[in-house]
Amino acid sequence: MLHRALEGVRVLDLSRILAGPWCTQNLADLGAEVTKVEHPGRGDDTRGWGPPYMSAADGSDARLSGYFISCNRGKRSVAIDYGTPEGAAQVRELAREADVLVENYKVGTLRRYRLDYDSLKAINPRLVYLSITGFGQDGPMADKPGYDYVFQGMGGLMSYTGQPDGSPGAGPLRTGVAVVDLSTGMYATSAVLAALYQRHATGVGQHLDIALLDVAVALNANQGANYLLSGENPQRSGNAHPNCAPYEVFRCADGYLILAIGNDGQFARFCAVAGMADLAQDARYATNSARIENLPQLRALLTEIFPTRTRTEWTDAFDAAGVPWGSCPTRRAARPTSSRASSARGSGR
Repeated sequence: MLHRALEGVRVLDLSRILAGPWCTQNLADLGAEVTKVEHPGRGDDTRGWGPPYMSAADGSDARLSGYFISCNRGKRSVAIDYGTPEGAAQVRELAREADVLVENYKVGTLRRYRLDYDSLKAINPRLVYLSITGFGQDGPMADKPGYDYVFQGMGGLMSYTGQPDGSPGAGPLRTGVAVVDLSTGMYATSAVLAALYQRHATGVGQHLDIALLDVAVALNANQGANYLLSGENPQRSGNAHPNCAPYEVFRCADGYLILAIGNDGQFARFCAVAGMADLAQDARYATNSARIENLPQLRALLTEIFPTRTRTEWTDAFDAAGVPWGSCPTRRAARPTSSRASSARGSGR
């Protein structure tokens, strides 16, 4: 079973924030023994990225943020100050017995304490050493720190995420979660697993170099390919898909749903459900390419038809006809609170 696939693999986690911890959490979920090294007193920065917080089970004043909990499952934590000779020696002893080491410090930081790959390879040639940085190990920006938000913008993701110019709320938007950090953690997991597999054949480990900027550029996927083929920069299109239509959110009589049409057959079935079967034969909408070219007119038609039924009425009919859809829950209004309750919560931060 996969939750025991990495049983016996020892991972030394020197990473903080999200990309590195997401990788090591994946490894822990697969059965690896993960030891997270944190600075005494300060710990991982995300321990304080709240509220909300979870109180310690032992009744102490210690608390863990929801952010920290989300990416450090299944690990044991030790407090070591590797900035001291004694602390650095402790980390080296842990690395001597480790199969994998994951770190995301600025380039050159760990070399000062003889915790870089070359230093540790000398005492453990089988070590798979993963470095996660913002801009890679060399180059003009290698010494710069970086966070997910920076790379969502720099990598191009925010240039086409958000409402089009001229519409309400227009402007670039970041995703609701740190998608570059999370994707970097997943790429890193894949790389570590490949390196461990390769080690069976070679008997030695290696240094893996993964940069958030590289991942951000890779995430452009079809948008990047669209640019290379057309020479045109992708535009912000709100909830619409740049290559499929109709593929977006529509308002029904009692809320929203996602219509996700992936081919012409699905569109024909949708049109039948909507009571406008002739639309699927209309040259302007019969093919996906035609629907993309005539999307404003198609969207106007669908915006009028969807409010005529409730979400349940639409989705029951979609299920019966094999039309892809997705739920899109609306946010509930927050409960009103008294000024006393609000003050009490504020004082407890």
